[in-house]
Amino acid sequence: MVDRKAAKPRIALCHDWLVARRGGEHVLEAIAEVAGSLADLDVVYTMFDNGAPIGKHTDELKRQTSALNSVPDYLRRWLLPLYPFAVWQLSRKLRKRHKSRPYDLVISTHSSAIKAINPPKGVPHVCYCHAPARYIWNQPGDYASGLMGLGLTLIRPLYKLWDRKTAGRVERFLANSSHTQTQIRRSYKHPSDVCFPPVRTDFFTPNEKSIRRDHWLAVGAFVPYKRFDLAIEAANKRKHPLVIIGSGPEEQKLRALAGPTVSFESAKTDAKLREAYRTARLLIFPQLEDFGIVAVEAQACGTPVVALAKGGALDTIIDNKTGTHFQHQTVDALLEAIDRCPKHNALACREHAERFSETVFREQIASVIREFIRRG
Repeated sequence: MVDRKAAKPRIALCHDWLVARRGGEHVLEAIAEVAGSLADLDVVYTMFDNGAPIGKHTDELKRQTSALNSVPDYLRRWLLPLYPFAVWQLSRKLRKRHKSRPYDLVISTHSSAIKAINPPKGVPHVCYCHAPARYIWNQPGDYASGLMGLGLTLIRPLYKLWDRKTAGRVERFLANSSHTQTQIRRSYKHPSDVCFPPVRTDFFTPNEKSIRRDHWLAVGAFVPYKRFDLAIEAANKRKHPLVIIGSGPEEQKLRALAGPTVSFESAKTDAKLREAYRTARLLIFPQLEDFGIVAVEAQACGTPVVALAKGGALDTIIDNKTGTHFQHQTVDALLEAIDRCPKHNALACREHAERFSETVFREQIASVIREFIRRG
């Protein structure tokens, strides 16, 4: 028989899918690092896994998947009606493993369905929530076209009922921004604590040797909600240099929209992206994001940000100090905010960005873990 008092505490990690390293996976890796220093980790439970490398600490763990994992990756988003089944199946696997080697805590990182995982009786569940599923709760219009849009319209009412009901399986929600905190309260009827995601402020830093130029910068995936079209139209109207870094399905459309002062570049390494931040006059951030790590990376390099006054930008940008906010997604509103954007305020940008450092995140996560482990 295992001596529970002498044994090292055990934590189960859960994540929607492990198919690429994006912002959510960066958070998962940071949680795995902290949890692994305080407890025993061996498995991450996930609906889908294509073997993508996530990070040292996550990649050391076994990956326990659902039956849906046998479906080709490109069909993943078409399987939304089956996500409740996948999470139910993972819950059974978690409870089975718990019987042989008991868990003391379950931590999920959620943006779709995984917060619904049902922990073993008596085991607390902490959920780090990037957002309630956007295509269900908050941004259905961005997913409303075509056959998939029709399917979402049909499934949305039932999925909402399931998603809200299973929020009761979470003992504590951690929200990645004040915006997400509001969404959790509205969608799930639960309170939450804000815990900003970790930004690599030790890597993204100012450099006195980098020459600050006058061009604007935009960074991200070329998808509709990022509103690169707005940045391009503003540059076209002013005939001002704009550098765009990214890739995605909208690239051809955006290139066709771009005037002679707009250029597209690649940043195949983080070092090149850092240099792009260091040399730009400002970063344009015209979209609604739950948090928006790019905006903090830019400020960490001393670059102010012009951002839509919604979502995570209300946490990450101080209006008229580390950048400016604009209220409406129009060219005129964006240009007015660009004209107001402060210059020569790199120190204020840097100091503000340090609020979102990896060190701050680790300390907050460690505090939550210790609280539940001590209680157990």
